[in-house]
Amino acid sequence: MGTPRTIYISGAGIAGLTLAHGLAKFGLQVVVLERNSAISEFGAGLQISPNARKVLDNLGLGEAIAEKSFVPEGIDIFPDGRAEPLQTLTLGSEIADRFGAPYAVMHRADLVEVLHAAARRFANIDVVFGVSDIAVQSQGGAVTVTAAEPDGKTRRAQPFAFVGADGVRSQTRTDVLDGPEARYTGKVAWRALVPPDRLHGSVRLDRTSLLLASDFHMVVYPLPHRGAVNLALFTQEAQSDLAVLDQRAPRVRAKGNRRLEAILGAVGDGWTPWVLSTVELENWHKGAVGLIGDAAHAMLPFQAQGAAMAIEDAAVLAPLLAASPNAEHAFKRFFALRHQRVRRVQEVSRRNGKVFHMRFPSKLARNAVIRMEGPRGHFKRLDWLYGYDPGGSD
Repeated sequence: MGTPRTIYISGAGIAGLTLAHGLAKFGLQVVVLERNSAISEFGAGLQISPNARKVLDNLGLGEAIAEKSFVPEGIDIFPDGRAEPLQTLTLGSEIADRFGAPYAVMHRADLVEVLHAAARRFANIDVVFGVSDIAVQSQGGAVTVTAAEPDGKTRRAQPFAFVGADGVRSQTRTDVLDGPEARYTGKVAWRALVPPDRLHGSVRLDRTSLLLASDFHMVVYPLPHRGAVNLALFTQEAQSDLAVLDQRAPRVRAKGNRRLEAILGAVGDGWTPWVLSTVELENWHKGAVGLIGDAAHAMLPFQAQGAAMAIEDAAVLAPLLAASPNAEHAFKRFFALRHQRVRRVQEVSRRNGKVFHMRFPSKLARNAVIRMEGPRGHFKRLDWLYGYDPGGSD
């Protein structure tokens, strides 16, 4: 037996830690470099669809995820201030039976902590916090990594591969692969967590709620493990206004929409804005350096698949890095297996954003389709997404 391959990963978020866990199970040595001094994950809730949950379950994390997540019974859709849902999409046990895993919601930080706790149990995973000045040189199929550690020492290594899992603002993408900066989409996510009693009578807390209106929409779902309800309000904002977003509340027309008025009143000035940017690349690698997750393909969150795509990426890339003759071969195969699927999810997410924000008269046709498809129409429509097996070749 030779010395195990060593993989360096930049970023201890969902993408990086899921990949680290997968690589460690194949016996590889893994070093995760994280610029923050501790686990730090911005945001609030996220949705874990069956395609992502199957990966996490296969890594042995199903029980830990179940303890810190919640399975909604359905999605209530409320267009234009309707008193009753236009449609309730079925989730719960039925979607789990159909796709082999549940559709759950949880706090983003809880998922990262589950992944980090799992990584700590592996002797062949080293997560190094507080690093700076990460430099990567790739030449002739070889890669050299240097980084400054918190104690002032310089770490230098020549790993089998270097993976940029460093998010939408990825320095690996821009500095090492000479890729583009992320592109602003014109949309902003306003996030908040509120105690459940503040929303009493406004939404059902055994379900997710989707409120649709012209130019904005809102997603609401409970996070019982946190004793909170997650709210995400998506608006369209001019780029010239981005610098002052944190100085004001979101601007939405709520007059006459009692449910929306109640929710906005419950949050008050507790919103945190997050600028939504996307990344589209025709190449995710150069030599022994590659990208996964948002660093490679950040997308709009309107199909709730950003984290899921990162988790799928990790499941596909880990065995390739374990078995391929060299890193470049692994990254080329990874791109071939993932690129078209990710592009399709990006396009669906973009299209959903337009559908959610439709004006009259287009929204009449949208509402008619939602009603006609019924509570289980999304099962067939999203079979390609939720039924995906990351171990296959789709």
